[in-house]
Amino acid sequence: MGTFDEKELIYDWNEEPERIAKVEFDDETLRDGIQSPSVKDPTIDEKIRILHLMDELGIHGADIGLPGAGPRAVEHVSALAREIAEAKLRVRPNCAARTLKVDIDPIIDISQQVGIPIEASVFIGSSPIRQYAEGWSLDTLLRHTEEAVRYVVDHGLSVMYVTEDTTRATPETVRMLYTTAIECGARRICVCDTVGHAVPEGVRRLIAFVKDIVATTGEDVQIDWHGHRDRGLSVPNTIAAVAAGAHRVHGTALGIGERVGNTPMDLLLVNFKLLGWIDQDLTRLAEYCKLVSKACHVPLANNYPVVGDDAFRTATGVHAAAVIKAQRKGDAWLADRVYSGVPAGMFGMKQKIEIGPMSGESNVVFWLEEHRIEPEEPLVKRIFEAAKQAQFVLTDEEILNIVQLGKEGPHEG
Repeated sequence: MGTFDEKELIYDWNEEPERIAKVEFDDETLRDGIQSPSVKDPTIDEKIRILHLMDELGIHGADIGLPGAGPRAVEHVSALAREIAEAKLRVRPNCAARTLKVDIDPIIDISQQVGIPIEASVFIGSSPIRQYAEGWSLDTLLRHTEEAVRYVVDHGLSVMYVTEDTTRATPETVRMLYTTAIECGARRICVCDTVGHAVPEGVRRLIAFVKDIVATTGEDVQIDWHGHRDRGLSVPNTIAAVAAGAHRVHGTALGIGERVGNTPMDLLLVNFKLLGWIDQDLTRLAEYCKLVSKACHVPLANNYPVVGDDAFRTATGVHAAAVIKAQRKGDAWLADRVYSGVPAGMFGMKQKIEIGPMSGESNVVFWLEEHRIEPEEPLVKRIFEAAKQAQFVLTDEEILNIVQLGKEGPHEG
């Protein structure tokens, strides 16, 4: 670190919103995430490795499946719960279920067999459009809510009561459903933007409304936020939810999920770390994302934030020159921020200077020095001229070939 004051070099216009003292994360990759019609359901070994990385990243909870879906789901949920117990992982398991005993019973059975508590996330649709399409009345919803929540509580498990499509439900319905669930023993309720309808201001109003419902009951109840990214607003919506008082937020690796997906867990971790809301070590974030990409057959775009191949690469002369000058001041903090709003080192990555048609000679000199090759002027010129004629960034192999040709000199024909 240099002698400068960090705050003097970066003026931050981001006003940190007020928030609760602590925020937690619930990872839905292995349940809601793999409901995407385009992904491959990972093998159990792959799911166990993903679960361990969730634990390494300090993620607090994981939805390990919906065992009511059938024998394969029961097998995988049982194996994941057993791994949590035997490996003594800190991540706490939960399982999804409709408000039906046929979905809840497998959760109870697995919890008893493995010997660890599993939170039952019982869900039911709440919006008028969903009620109309399904032919449900509010009385039907309330009856299912009461029966399901009481059934779980009577069997000794905790309940997260989930209202699907909360962001399009009426205030009266939201109040009656949550009040009923809380009175029946639910100690966690989940507000859902199931179809990605919400905008941040709407999220703030809704969370404030739900906080009032909880306060009226007088019970100690935690509020979760579960968002989707149909309008591309899942991350700002989640930030708004936490600022408004949500205690735990949901996401999936790379945002996989139905339609265009869920809130990306990786980007939540990045943004909350940069906001100063969390302090866990995120240097294995890229490993988590790349494992999910491989296991689920989800391509990881080069320009994906933070963990994409291009996130910290530059071949542009002006950009690279600034990074190089910062590095030559001998200050890693400075070099990691002078042309990057996200410090690479914080997430186990590093800045990379490359050579392409938009590069300056400083790119070439830096690349050669990084590879312990003397940046003699004739060599620098040859590489620079080759880059200007190229359509893409030069590969390391292409640059080394130019270096080798320079050493060998011209051949006689």
